[in-house]
Amino acid sequence: MATPDGFAEFVVARQAALLRTAYLLTGHAQDAEDLVQAALVKVVPQWRRIRDNPEPYVRRTMVNENVSRWRRRRWREQASDVLPEALSHDPDSADLIAVRDALRSLAPRQRAVLVLRYYEGLSEAEIAAQLGIAPGTVKSQARDGLARLRLALPADDEDRTDVVLDLRR
Repeated sequence: MATPDGFAEFVVARQAALLRTAYLLTGHAQDAEDLVQAALVKVVPQWRRIRDNPEPYVRRTMVNENVSRWRRRRWREQASDVLPEALSHDPDSADLIAVRDALRSLAPRQRAVLVLRYYEGLSEAEIAAQLGIAPGTVKSQARDGLARLRLALPADDEDRTDVVLDLRR
């Protein structure tokens, strides 16, 4: 099946940004790649309708797909015979690693709101429109998500909000 006009160009131009957003939503590089691929597969049939401004539709598809994946896998235990490789813990990345670990502990909707708000820079109204929720829900999800992040981050940070909001590194 041939891809619609402009789809391949969109994917090439926005792939890195989509992968970064997906990584922040999933917390794992492989899951992020799978999420982007699944979202793009779902977007292809709608391309002619959304090709003028596809980014919001693709982001919402990624968020919805991530929530669905999380619901399917959350009760499944994942056993492994091999321990994961150790992460480098250089001083520059320690805060970033702590934030990523804290993001993984959030519910998918809270994580989506925080990623779209503080990483993608969307307004509350734009997030509400993309997620199909009320602006008040966006505010409460952001508030609750930030509160959970503050609790999950190391207590020695003076102002943990700066670390939380510095997801662009």
